[in-house]
Amino acid sequence: MSQFVGAIDQGTTSTRFMVFDHGGNEIARHQLEHEQILPQAGWVEHNPTEIWERTRAVIETTLTKAKLSAADLAAVGVTNQRETTVVWNRRTGRPYCNAIVWQDTRTDKIAADLERAGHGDTIRRKAGLPPATYFSGGKLRWILDNVPGVAEDAERGEALFGTTDTWLIWNLTGGIDGGAHLTDPTNASRTMLMDLETLDWDQELLSIFGIPRAMLPDIVPSSNPGLFGTTLANGPFHGEVPLAGVLGDQQAATVGQVCFRPGEAKNTYGTGNFLLLNTGEEVVRSKHGLLTTVAYQFGDQKPVYALEGSIAVTGSAVQWLRDQLGIISGASQSESLAAQVQDNGGVYFVPAFSGLFAPYWRSDARGVIVGLSRYSTNAHLARATLESVCYQTRDVVAAMQADSGVELDVLRVDGGVTANELCMQIQADFLGVPVSRPVVAETTALGAAYAAGLAVGFWRSTDELEQNWQEDKRWEPTLGEQDRERGYARWKKAVERTLDWIDLDE
Repeated sequence: MSQFVGAIDQGTTSTRFMVFDHGGNEIARHQLEHEQILPQAGWVEHNPTEIWERTRAVIETTLTKAKLSAADLAAVGVTNQRETTVVWNRRTGRPYCNAIVWQDTRTDKIAADLERAGHGDTIRRKAGLPPATYFSGGKLRWILDNVPGVAEDAERGEALFGTTDTWLIWNLTGGIDGGAHLTDPTNASRTMLMDLETLDWDQELLSIFGIPRAMLPDIVPSSNPGLFGTTLANGPFHGEVPLAGVLGDQQAATVGQVCFRPGEAKNTYGTGNFLLLNTGEEVVRSKHGLLTTVAYQFGDQKPVYALEGSIAVTGSAVQWLRDQLGIISGASQSESLAAQVQDNGGVYFVPAFSGLFAPYWRSDARGVIVGLSRYSTNAHLARATLESVCYQTRDVVAAMQADSGVELDVLRVDGGVTANELCMQIQADFLGVPVSRPVVAETTALGAAYAAGLAVGFWRSTDELEQNWQEDKRWEPTLGEQDRERGYARWKKAVERTLDWIDLDE
């Protein structure tokens, strides 16, 4: 009997493959980064072929290191950066262009034109999303308009669209030799093209964007035994393994954090921050700048929905300190540098590199650093960077409480930035509630494994998964209410300085 479940975690900066046992414990992993392609200001791209090669490599390396084979895996799940858009040729398997990453802002005029044409309300009502550069539909429209040959091939059914889950599933299950062209509702709900209630592509939305339905993948439940197909015997697994679960990365983290009850919330700290609140089987429409999204759909059960606060730049702001400014040599150094000062020295950093996402949705915004004086040092900037992660989360928590009426009593956190203990203490201070990190902090991969394992009976129910969850560390707030509110008021002033920087008509 197979003892383990595997998970492919294809993220914004890297791809990893992880193996888990029945207790949800990590058995093995391997991870590789891929190139961040920045052709011009506001453009962010990935090479889909490189991502597929990295995926193959991390699977093979993990299994080799752990001395495992396909027969040891009951199932495999896939989780992915969600809105990143790939278009490739069905016959050749070659992408027409680089993938347009979720952070990319080149579609700001498309989003603004949709709003001006009066389509915004329709998109919000049906898809649960505002017209914004973040989502896949505008990126796909841009490719159809700007990449030679795609529009003609799309009309003939030769050009295929997918987010990176679809791209990987297609390759894992055969590629040009009958690869499955599929996605799940969590990824489809990030396109501006799917109706939240029917869980199907909506003809009115497709018409608004001018997108041929033939290029879109079929939408199947996030957890199911066989609908995604099996891996090829000559693929990276060197054997057949059921692909039984697919979840967008933030929904996967919600499952990994076992937030299965309405009112339970988690915050994932990665390239960006993503806070999801389970709203059950009810579609809750946000009035405070949040997104309505599908949290998961297991088998033939009704879909479960969530409110989401998406923040574009958090962990990538720390990466910016390393790669663009060169004031730290690694992400972990941001903690030691920031710890050299007791406070931010009056410095506030709003990293609106891709505009502002939730709850503002301002694609005209750009990053600012304010409050600089001769007293300011690189340590103050490092601390302001960590604080920006936490202030942006507070913005989203405030919107979520206003929409749902639910007051947080604890925030469950996961993702790479949670290793920064100073940042997590700042987060507890700025929210005024405890912050709790689980033993398995990389819950995105775990959630994908759970979805796959549930489908094949490796885990019998979500009750078993809840028993696996264990707290690793908790941070209690130490900052006084007056200091908390004073700092937040200054943060809001800093946010105002980012607005109206880009003229969307240019």
